[in-house]
Amino acid sequence: MTPAVDEVSTAEFVDRKSRFIAHLTHVESEDEASAFIESIRRQHYDARHNVPAWILADGTERQSDDGEPQRTSGMPTLEVLRGAGLRDCCCVVTRYFGGTLLGPGGLVRAYMTATQRAVEVAREAGLLVEKTLVTVVELTIPYAVHDRVRDLAERSGAHDRGSEYGADVTLTLAFRAGEEVAFVDAMREMAAGQDLCRVSEPSFSVF
Repeated sequence: MTPAVDEVSTAEFVDRKSRFIAHLTHVESEDEASAFIESIRRQHYDARHNVPAWILADGTERQSDDGEPQRTSGMPTLEVLRGAGLRDCCCVVTRYFGGTLLGPGGLVRAYMTATQRAVEVAREAGLLVEKTLVTVVELTIPYAVHDRVRDLAERSGAHDRGSEYGADVTLTLAFRAGEEVAFVDAMREMAAGQDLCRVSEPSFSVF
């Protein structure tokens, strides 16, 4: 799962007047994560800490305590993202100090709770989407078989990625990796052995 593109889910947790505000968004590279982290730091320039954690689809992950005691903030935030099964995501938890030290246990609980609440906000708003290995198939067919091919694609689990209408119809379809095989075989049989399908290499994408 991954947060929806161009959306930020925010949630807050307060403990002894310290405010912990979690900001969760979609990123696809270290540069995008860095840009989001910097945007939150600019937005909350007066906060005591802006603690970041992020995970990419390839498993690359980073976190920082941003001045909090070691392993009391960045790692707990990252652990929540891991536990939720999220990838291509970045969470920054902003802390406004309330004047009372919370201790290591209190900090871990606060950062985890704020992050968990942001994940739940995203889930309840429908802003967590599936991201998996996807194979894109493109094919050009006559209008005469358009409805038949559409029906076969739907029964094969395809998602429509768009159509172009000219002298013939060009369809772009997305399948979970591996599920395209039966459709491609069926199209080859329909075309008397001719390969109509142009099949991409699988890649991680929102399905």
